Amino acid sequence: MNMKDKIAVVTGAASGIGRATAQLLAEAGAQVVVADIDAVNGEAAAADLRKAGWDARFLPVDMTKGESITAFAQAVAAQLGAVDILVNGAGWGHTKPFWEGTPELWDKLIALNFVGPMQLTKALLPAMMARGSGSIVNIASDAGRVGSLGETVYSAAKGGLIAFTKSLARETARHGIKVNCVCPGPTDTPLLAAVPEKHLEAFKKAIPMRRFAKPAEIADAVVFFASDRASYVTGQVLSVSGGLTMAG
Repeated sequence: MNMKDKIAVVTGAASGIGRATAQLLAEAGAQVVVADIDAVNGEAAAADLRKAGWDARFLPVDMTKGESITAFAQAVAAQLGAVDILVNGAGWGHTKPFWEGTPELWDKLIALNFVGPMQLTKALLPAMMARGSGSIVNIASDAGRVGSLGETVYSAAKGGLIAFTKSLARETARHGIKVNCVCPGPTDTPLLAAVPEKHLEAFKKAIPMRRFAKPAEIADAVVFFASDRASYVTGQVLSVSGGLTMAG
């Protein structure tokens, strides 16, 4: 697929699924903004893309803080103009029983996984609407589709992101903008590495393919939605989970 002259913003692109997505978009010819709170790994990710001959730059953003999101969107507009592709990939979870959670933890989970993506989308959307085209891909989670043990608030936030995707798709279709959502199952990322080993083994046994996804396998779905190959696809939610959630 050819994304030459497209400008793509990928949040959470310093590692994991976000980094794999940034690479695939760059390989397709897009100018990629690597966006993350992690400046060290974000700069490294952008540098690796440039070394490979692709167009990439790092810009910092804290997706839990509205002022940081606003400043980031202003920087993107000043440096590159209107964005063609927005991938809301930044996310974070913490496994513990709901009743052991705190309001501070809930606030962080909801801000990063739900409110932050909405704020960034709102900041970048007017320029897309003025141009009459654009693609937004939200990376949620199968936890938001079917629930997840020990991740009740995370699941609720991702469920909100799924509903946001569908509703925004209805509102923006008339402006030539498509909005879709990818829901990964357990994926081999730094976030998964923090899960206790006994839980990891249980996850694997529950997955029909008996393995975790590779970040690039999730990125393939994201880039498909972002591309012209999905030109007539909007408001859709795709599970990429090795068969873990075939229904729900």
